[in-house]
Amino acid sequence: MKAFSVCGISGSGKTTTIENIIRELKSRNYKVGSVKEIHFEGFSIDPNPTSNTRRHREAGAELVCARGENETDLLYPEKLTMSAIFSFYDKDYDWLVLEGVDDIPVPTIVTAHALEDLEKKWSDMSFCVSGRISESMEEYKEIPSINSITDIRKLVDLIELKVYDVLPQFPPQCCDACGMSCETLGSAILQGKKRRVDCVADKGIELICGGRKIKMVPFVQALLKNAVLGVVSELEGYEKGQTIEIRL
Repeated sequence: MKAFSVCGISGSGKTTTIENIIRELKSRNYKVGSVKEIHFEGFSIDPNPTSNTRRHREAGAELVCARGENETDLLYPEKLTMSAIFSFYDKDYDWLVLEGVDDIPVPTIVTAHALEDLEKKWSDMSFCVSGRISESMEEYKEIPSINSITDIRKLVDLIELKVYDVLPQFPPQCCDACGMSCETLGSAILQGKKRRVDCVADKGIELICGGRKIKMVPFVQALLKNAVLGVVSELEGYEKGQTIEIRL
């Protein structure tokens, strides 16, 4: 799954940009998911203290499901990490579009009213300018500026070119096997200095649980691989270099 974020100040055209991107991605036969960051501390999708679902949550349910005729809502009584949210999408979706999410290093489109607003949201993960300011500029810091209303095909062409499969998002102290943090590697991929295949954590042993791939830093992969080989290599029928499958 590939993911990117659209970030900018309020009223700068984030949602309009995302609407147009989603429609164009869908027209290209992709399966698309989205995440909207709510920058309001008191936000709750179920604010009524007397509602049945709210009463379930107040009683201590760690996950509440509201199932209706036209939608199903899962209510967590906490703020989930983006890595946890990614796990809901990564098996079944081609693209995940994030609005206002800036706490995880993914490729980012920045929207703004003016240059000073653009600079506030700019980072090494920025690969395009859009929104209101794109009506009056063609590029910023040698990064293209593309209006999603008048040139959406060009914008999504750039997204397809630049955005890569989500990196594991391991903290540097846990991985760093490629010599970089996930954020630094991501920035290098956007600049064309590295490739997605340079992520060492995606190579080697795989652990699949319930149909989902469990991400492991190279050190843990090596531990698991050596433990399995230590047992299996003593069994009759083992041949070096063959693929080994263990099912529980």
